[in-house]
Amino acid sequence: MTTMTDTQPTATAVPRPAIAMPVTVARGLTAAGGLLTAASAFLAWTYSSTFPGDLTVSGYPGGLQWITLVAGVLVLLFAVAGYRLPGLRWLAPGGADGPAVIVAVGALATTWYTLISISVELGGLANLTGGGWIAGVASVLGLVGALGLPRDGRQSDDAENVAKRLIGYPGTRPDLRPAPALPVVLDLVVVTLVLALGLGVFTYGIDTSYGELFIGFLITLGFAAWALSRSGAFQRFSEIANRRRVFLALGAFVAAAVFPFTQSSDANATIGVNILIFAGTALGLNVVVGLTGLLDLGYVAFLGVGAYTAALVSGAATSSIHTQFPFWAAALTGAAVAGIFGVILGAPTLRVRGDYLAIVTLGFGEIFRIVVNNLDGTSGPNVTGGPNGIANIPDLNLFGFNLGASHTIGGITLGRFANYFELMLLFIGVIVLVFSRSSNSRIGRAWVAIREDETAATAMGINAFRFKLLAFALGATLAGLAGTVMAHVNFSVVPDPFVFAGPVPPNSAFLLAAVVIGGMGTVPGPLVGASLFYLLQAKLEFLQSYQLLMFGIALILFMRFRPEGIIASRRNQLEFHEADEPATPELSTAGA
Repeated sequence: MTTMTDTQPTATAVPRPAIAMPVTVARGLTAAGGLLTAASAFLAWTYSSTFPGDLTVSGYPGGLQWITLVAGVLVLLFAVAGYRLPGLRWLAPGGADGPAVIVAVGALATTWYTLISISVELGGLANLTGGGWIAGVASVLGLVGALGLPRDGRQSDDAENVAKRLIGYPGTRPDLRPAPALPVVLDLVVVTLVLALGLGVFTYGIDTSYGELFIGFLITLGFAAWALSRSGAFQRFSEIANRRRVFLALGAFVAAAVFPFTQSSDANATIGVNILIFAGTALGLNVVVGLTGLLDLGYVAFLGVGAYTAALVSGAATSSIHTQFPFWAAALTGAAVAGIFGVILGAPTLRVRGDYLAIVTLGFGEIFRIVVNNLDGTSGPNVTGGPNGIANIPDLNLFGFNLGASHTIGGITLGRFANYFELMLLFIGVIVLVFSRSSNSRIGRAWVAIREDETAATAMGINAFRFKLLAFALGATLAGLAGTVMAHVNFSVVPDPFVFAGPVPPNSAFLLAAVVIGGMGTVPGPLVGASLFYLLQAKLEFLQSYQLLMFGIALILFMRFRPEGIIASRRNQLEFHEADEPATPELSTAGA
């Protein structure tokens, strides 16, 4: 006879909503809340035009009202998608109820952030008009309705799972079967539309003119991306992207090349070119950290080596080397010298692992900064100009095209930084090509084997030291290549940016965060991570001393809710997904 023990497994409960109500009522309330939230953007929200964006006009959204409009439309779309209409299945192939909760929370957060900002800046809730109150109530109605929709996943009454049910557990991803392959033309159309949407979102984000608008943009973008990931839309697009990798890569570079033509001034192109420099350096670090698994905390020094080398041989007025190389020769020299420094650093240190290697690389970064600070002609030979650096680096002239002058192309004027943006984009293409070919080669497989288990890789005949040294050299070379462009973009090279941590990237801490948060071992991951972090730094300057605090909070949220990175490799995604799966209760029997 077999009996059950006292501890019996609980049967899998039927998924239940956080707020009990009929599903049809909940879905209708969600849709109505989203529609009213979007419609409220066409009403005046305040009496005073002092608040940025002028929210006193009825009939036309302004400033943060545009963000609220988008958030309300997303709530409406996911609510209607729950009816499984054929035209909206692409939006939520894995189910629309969980994502509806997420976008409803986002709409509530964006709307009330705007209302609270108006109250704080103008001196009280009395400054809100009826339109503002309608927006606030409508966003609450949308969330209440969304919380009445059924939720996926195992249910229990502990506090953690109750919280997960409220918003839809972010670690739970839809387990979708591969969709039937679309015709080639439709695949290409989908990729083109996604790239155009991405360009539009990035252009809007970089063009936000005040801090309140950028924060509202970040709130809505974050919740929208979370909802699309939860709904399975990203998974469906990744299937298409895997089939059309070449077209996606070429389209991404075309979209990036079009960016300067969308800007009315050169100010945003300045941010754009610095993002590309930061992203190229992060891709180089991805060789060391993402592929090989080595923790390098002084990597920004290699960017400095490339920048100083290019400045010395490019004919700068304050350079101690009185010669001027052609740019191609200066770029190759900067990359080669940085690679040599990578070998010099790696040869004596790569026999140590883990924390010890991190400490050694951190020391190298600090040594580099101290050395270039002291090569000023007083504390040492006059090579780098000390704290003053090397100034007056001339603009480039490539094939008769002066990158320092404005040029009109197709009726659109491109300024100095737009010219350098296009040049750095070519360098990004080279860096991406080198990274991709290396990671997919026998050398790349050896790096991954060392990352996973160096002892096992050595037992299989891989010379771990040689391959780690090669990773250090290649990563340093790519950083040095980005540094050569950085020297010309900034007109000068000074030691200040080449530190471990600071409020302004590039620095080693920001580079490492861009790689980890973007997605280690992938090509687009560090590019997206670098773009996000540099844009945050550029747009959150008004926070002043609180800026690093906000970065810390962002890192904590990312590591909690997206530990595998924004664009995760397949291996990392599977590992973290399996770690998030709840344990299945087992039956316990006792024989009598």
